[in-house]
Amino acid sequence: MVSPVTVFTARRIHTMSPSVPTAEAVAVRDGRIIAVGSLEDMAAYGPHTHDDRFAGAVMLPGFVEAHCHVMVGGGWKFTYVGYFDRTDPRGRVWSGCRDTSSVIDRLAEAAAAMDADPLVGPKDPLIAWGLDPIYLEGPRLDAHDLDRACDHRPIFVFHSSAHLATVNTAMMEISGIDADTPVPGVSRRPDGQPDGELQEPAAMALARIGYSALARAMRGPEPIRTLGRLANRAGITTFADLGTTRPDVEEGLKAWIDTVEDPSFPARAVVAGSLMGGSGTPEERARLAAELKGHDTDKLRFGLVKIVLDGSIQGLTARVGFPGYHNGAPNGLWLIPPEQMPDLVGAFHRAGLTVHCHCNGDEAVDVFLDAVERALVDHPRPDHRHTVQHCQLTTEAQYRRMARLGMCANIFSNHIYYWGDQHAAITLGPTRAAAMDACATAARHGVPFALHTDAPVTPLSPLASVWSAVTRTTASGRVLGPGERIPVDLALRGITIDAAFQLNMDHEIGSIEVGKFADFAILEEDPLEVEPAELRNIGVLATVLGGEVFTVPDPDGD
Repeated sequence: MVSPVTVFTARRIHTMSPSVPTAEAVAVRDGRIIAVGSLEDMAAYGPHTHDDRFAGAVMLPGFVEAHCHVMVGGGWKFTYVGYFDRTDPRGRVWSGCRDTSSVIDRLAEAAAAMDADPLVGPKDPLIAWGLDPIYLEGPRLDAHDLDRACDHRPIFVFHSSAHLATVNTAMMEISGIDADTPVPGVSRRPDGQPDGELQEPAAMALARIGYSALARAMRGPEPIRTLGRLANRAGITTFADLGTTRPDVEEGLKAWIDTVEDPSFPARAVVAGSLMGGSGTPEERARLAAELKGHDTDKLRFGLVKIVLDGSIQGLTARVGFPGYHNGAPNGLWLIPPEQMPDLVGAFHRAGLTVHCHCNGDEAVDVFLDAVERALVDHPRPDHRHTVQHCQLTTEAQYRRMARLGMCANIFSNHIYYWGDQHAAITLGPTRAAAMDACATAARHGVPFALHTDAPVTPLSPLASVWSAVTRTTASGRVLGPGERIPVDLALRGITIDAAFQLNMDHEIGSIEVGKFADFAILEEDPLEVEPAELRNIGVLATVLGGEVFTVPDPDGD
């Protein structure tokens, strides 16, 4: 018996396929596309149900977010103290904390609520997230500032970059962080005493009760379900969680399978293994990651591995090349010793995995490219799609080399808006800041690239990534590096077909073509018709996953 056919129509359908770039109807059977064209064309496919609920809207392939973290689902369990307004999974807007006093006031309010709750212990930590001291005028926020919010309860404030945290004196005392603590990344005052800022995982992990609370918030089904709700609101039908969970352990794998395979879950997930947690030789880690591919389904995929090589530019922990940080700060931290990279990358490469490496600074990019080149010499492998993640300072010479090595780039275009002004004034200076997130250079040298949000670092919104790549507008309204702006159609590829390519799924998703999954984003406006400045404001009405419609709920109705 032939399965029923549903024909979806829209005011305009942008397919992201050059053979049929636009259409007015798409026919779906068994969750896949069987025809694309005019409404009259659909008659050739026999009896069908006509779904015209999107007749006045615009349809694109479902957006592909190729770099986010399930942390965006778990983080809302805690207090938000970021600079920018943020919308939570239920659609509520949380106002940003624009100065140090606002941060302290919000923390004090949260501490008072904990003190009044009989179910909360007196030493249970207060966890907050989203802080970015680079935005706050005056001395850098430290433990003494947090003590003003609460001096009896440990406080752990996770920065927006996810590479640093600031803790109060009570947290340092309970954690044993003092002048004799030898761990790199413990920031200190001139007298050698720690000031409360903990840079990168080794230092943050010293504040065990705070850091572990964040880790627990990322476990289990609920943060994944929350990420799914956020994805639906953003038009995303496939997302990649790059290395913040443990799919290599039974509990972590079960959470992903049970949640994503539920028919009510509105997205496909690609889950990367990582070097966070676990142990073993590179070969053993590669074997575990490769074995996960045995759990691949239509909705859940494995086969990627994430390496974090350096830190955050705005946190001053990324590894940047000459002439260093503009404000004279010392160079950042290596999270993996560079000499270990050839063995790590080589093991994952030989196992048939795709390596995605976090490289904010240009020094880190060189180390990763060296390791990939070594792996290809030792073990030639076509179409590996190893990817430089973030590409903040990737240079033209490095993009040329990436093209020769068959690599991809995932460019963090949102950085231009959120930190472009600070990079120009503080961390890098105006010349290097103007060359950051160089989408036009990547395109010019033929390097396939995606655009990503790195949520929760920035809000989960592919259209905002497109807007940033097209306009390169900073928070102050200046255009930073106009020569690196790209056209809207190219930016849209970075959240559809080119992002799918990076995830080794371009044969299944990323464009509206016969044989692919029927995954669509339904928009209020046409991104190719609105003014570029309005791209990030386009509303998402619904997503369609395998032919099933998931309407975006009203903020008060979720």
